[in-house]
Amino acid sequence: NCFENVTAVIFVASLSCYDEVMFEDESTNSMVDSLDLFNEICNNSWFEKTSIILFLNKKDLFVDKIGNNKPITLCPEFEDYEGEQDNFEETTSYIKTAFEQRNKSVDKNIFTHMTCATDQNNVEKVFNDVQHIIVEHSLMSAGLMGDFGNEDNSANSGTNLM
Repeated sequence: NCFENVTAVIFVASLSCYDEVMFEDESTNSMVDSLDLFNEICNNSWFEKTSIILFLNKKDLFVDKIGNNKPITLCPEFEDYEGEQDNFEETTSYIKTAFEQRNKSVDKNIFTHMTCATDQNNVEKVFNDVQHIIVEHSLMSAGLMGDFGNEDNSANSGTNLM
């Protein structure tokens, strides 16, 4: 299978799509679709122990929306949100939790970043996460840290990012 030995999955979701519908299905909220897809990928048996780098992108557009009285409760998944509607930290923490709670594996790390495509610091953040994942994977494969799913604990050749 092409997903064997994948070290990490990069998943990008738009923070600002909570009040939008899918282009191809106008009855489906875009954020709900992102959450559903993340759930499928995160809990796929091929990625049971695979780390995920989650980018919640378009934070600049998100800030504009919540500042212009577009509450996150417009998204069906966030109707129960009771925090301050215009507070970036509170609203993004709620959304981040909504994604991360879909993870059913205790062996999976999720590294979440709020990003803006024009933010040059994102490259450094990604590099740091990838470096952490590769080091952790190497230590596990060498049998120096936990079990990475290799019954014989032999090292895997190559590092794959999806």
